[in-house]
Amino acid sequence: MNSTRIGHYDFTGMTVLVAGMGTSGTHVNDILRAHNIKTITVDEKKTNADLHSFADVDWNTINLIVISPIFTPQTDWVLTAQRLGIPIWSEIEFAWRTQTNHKNTNKPIPWIGITGTNGKTTTTEMISAIMTADNKKAPAVGNIGVSVSQAAQNPTNDILCVELSSFALHFTQSLHLDIAVWTNIDQDHLDWHNGFENYCNDKAKIFTNARHAIIYNHDDTQVTRIAHTAPTEQGCQRIGFTLNKPKTGSIGIENGWILDRALNNTPQGRPIMALAEVNDTLKDTNGTIYPHLASDALAATAACLAFGTPLEAIHSALAAFHPDAHRIQPVASHRLVGKQAIHFIDDSKATNGHAASASLASFPDGSVVWIVGGLAKGSRFEDLVRACRSKLVAAVVIGVDRIPFLKALESEAPDVPRVEIEGDSGEAVMRKAVDVAMSFAHPGDVVLLAPAAASMDQFANMADRGDKFAAAARAWIEQHA
Repeated sequence: MNSTRIGHYDFTGMTVLVAGMGTSGTHVNDILRAHNIKTITVDEKKTNADLHSFADVDWNTINLIVISPIFTPQTDWVLTAQRLGIPIWSEIEFAWRTQTNHKNTNKPIPWIGITGTNGKTTTTEMISAIMTADNKKAPAVGNIGVSVSQAAQNPTNDILCVELSSFALHFTQSLHLDIAVWTNIDQDHLDWHNGFENYCNDKAKIFTNARHAIIYNHDDTQVTRIAHTAPTEQGCQRIGFTLNKPKTGSIGIENGWILDRALNNTPQGRPIMALAEVNDTLKDTNGTIYPHLASDALAATAACLAFGTPLEAIHSALAAFHPDAHRIQPVASHRLVGKQAIHFIDDSKATNGHAASASLASFPDGSVVWIVGGLAKGSRFEDLVRACRSKLVAAVVIGVDRIPFLKALESEAPDVPRVEIEGDSGEAVMRKAVDVAMSFAHPGDVVLLAPAAASMDQFANMADRGDKFAAAARAWIEQHA
């Protein structure tokens, strides 16, 4: 029998079950079938799948499973496959094992991997932008852009900047990243992982066997502890980043400048870039960079410096970079003559407590009318409300999981007015939420959508939630002009 290899893996004689026919599953299936490898696709909703129920799978014929992140580790058929000893790969694992070599070097394309509870998408896009400014073909892939498996088959890519979710990392075993970046950790997706410890352990896989450098948030004690003990390859650097003055081995901020004391370990450090030079879309209305976006910029800078990227590319990329929509994005303003404006801020991307906390922390005390709520994913919010109580003028609670938010507000901020918005239609709910929010807002305040929860209860997705918020805000302003 002739060998059937893709990249460094031999699929000879195998039947591969592709579980889930979304974008990544479709690309995995296409790659396998293009190499004449037998696949069986299963998707309960997609008509083009071979099977529409896992009950119809003959497990005795399956040698390997490539799984969509929609399936949790507790799913019945996943447990069945594991009992039978069938290997289960994420799309990331598949991409890593089957990647092609670079067309010029004939060596594997370097991977920079980025994970974290928050900030990973922006950090990934910043790294991609910096590498692109250095004339590298360095796509941002994973949860953004094309699928990782598709990008890994393109021999013209110079670098892959890979956003790595905890879901993908769970079923990933073989990564040896050139640069591994971990932005932060907090409670999220506890229902999927069956607890915080499991969630954290899956995130920690990003550092395992890293080759050149690991980049970690020095201001996050848990990430720092794991970074110091991570089983990396010999010679791998450990570089912290901090919003404070950097110590030896870190990159941070001093006197308004990004300062490198990791790769340039002189007593004074090496100035990299003035924060005033970053794009204005990363700054608040006073011209100050939002702290969580400054943290993302530090992580991206550290990763690119560790890769050997010149300073000119960092400067030009961060000066031009702007976040995607729905990330602390001003969408409307209501101004009365002679008074300060009330700003509407869309941070629908803040889908967990950690992200919402960073969003709320960006504004002065006593200035935020907070629109919050959605799918809680098993989380509690007492710590969030306690930490951000001083910011709040009022809270408007939306979503199907309103109870954990209402309980947290009642126990940790009993003097903050709170209003519960009922209803199923996302558009109607958001119109009511904006109307109620404006009954509390005063000149100089912000109406902030930072839900701390997932969106798929009343909205199609995170972007749809943000769009409906922006539309409701503009409609309210037009009605009250």
